[in-house]
This record gives sequence, C-alpha cells and structure tokens, in this order.
Amino acid sequence: MPETFLNNPQTEITDNFSDLINKQFEGMVNAVCWQRNLEGDFEEIVSKLQLKQNITEISADELLALPLSEKGNIAKEIILNDLKLLTDFGASPSLNLLKKYERDDEFDFISTDVYSYHVDRSPVLTDTFLCTYYGSSSDIIANNQVVQKILIPEIREKLKSLHSGSDEDFENFLSENFFDLHYQAKPNSIPTNLGTGNLWRLAVDHPQQKVLPCVHRAPVEHEKLRLLIIC
Repeated sequence: MPETFLNNPQTEITDNFSDLINKQFEGMVNAVCWQRNLEGDFEEIVSKLQLKQNITEISADELLALPLSEKGNIAKEIILNDLKLLTDFGASPSLNLLKKYERDDEFDFISTDVYSYHVDRSPVLTDTFLCTYYGSSSDIIANNQVVQKILIPEIREKLKSLHSGSDEDFENFLSENFFDLHYQAKPNSIPTNLGTGNLWRLAVDHPQQKVLPCVHRAPVEHEKLRLLIIC
C-alpha cells in the first residue's frame, strides 16, 4: 500500500467493519478505511457477468447463479457478506459492473461528472461507502489540496454569464446545478488511491457534518471493467 495511504492525516485505518462504521470523523479525518487483502478470484466473477449497459447493477441472485471455481466462490462470498453487512447497518448498497460513467462535456471550462474531484451531498446525515473489487479504484484528496471550482475567478465569471437571474440567486444557481460540489487540485497535490478490496467510508456534505466532506473522483477506466459496491 502506498505510503501516502498509511500516513495520510485525512484517513483512519481499521481492520474490522465495526470500527469502520463507528469511528468518528473529527479534525482533518473525513475518510475511514477497512484495509483488506482479499482472497478469491474477482476477475472470474467479472468475466462471467453480463454487461447490459455502461453501468449494470448486479443482484445477489445473479451472483449466486454464477458457476464459479473454488477461488471464484470465495470472492462471491466476500461480496455477499459485504452486501449483508452494509444492508444490516441500514445502508442501501449497489453492486455495479461498470464500463464507464457518463461524461459531462456541456461546458469546456467546468466539468460536473464523477471523473472531476467532487464531494457527495445528502439531504440526510449519512456517509458514502465504496469498495472496488476489480479494476481501477477511486482517488481521494485532502481538502487543503483543492480549491472549489466556483471560487476560481475565470470559472466564476463564465458561470455568471450563464446565469440569467439576479445576483442574489446566483449561489442557488450554483447549488441547483451541482457546480459547487466540484473541485480542482492545487499544483503539487498528492491524491490517495483507495486500492482494491478496501471498504471505505467517506464523509458527505451535510449541515450537521462535523468535518469537511471527502473530496474524491472516479478513475478513468481503461480496458478492464470495474466491479464495485457503492452506497
């Protein structure tokens, strides 16, 4: 595991699910990781699943129906157990087979897709859970290493030119169109890759959240598909 992963003041590391869900976010810490080195053949699972669209949700029944080797079955049981742990906790996990996310190319000066550094916003105080079993994994980055895109003068001026309402409504316009959720990395910033097999809990943007939300981005997929749980 990269040194930045272990020494990152943004993250707390644990070795069990109970600590993952119970550790408090405080100070700079807005990401908790259940660090794991998983056994099993997740590539075999990916090879036997059917990609029906760019993002295909896989049900537990579809997973159970796969004819798998011994190592494939070990991987399957790990995924099913993660789904159960998260569901029992009260989350709504989704197992996705992913080719690519939709790109936002409407404007050439700002992007609002998940490949851009962004935070998640929720109407209730909750957390984002994420685990990549196979394929490229996401990055997180410390809040002091990014700047909110809407605060970059040239971007802000271009957004103002898109806004037809009053100056008082401009901030609402930014929020309603999710422009305020996106960030740009500062020069010489160092992101942390979440790795495969690790189950992460990330802080979201909510008025009652005690810490800054965790800034993260999806990886640019290559030829490999990606298998992940997210909720």
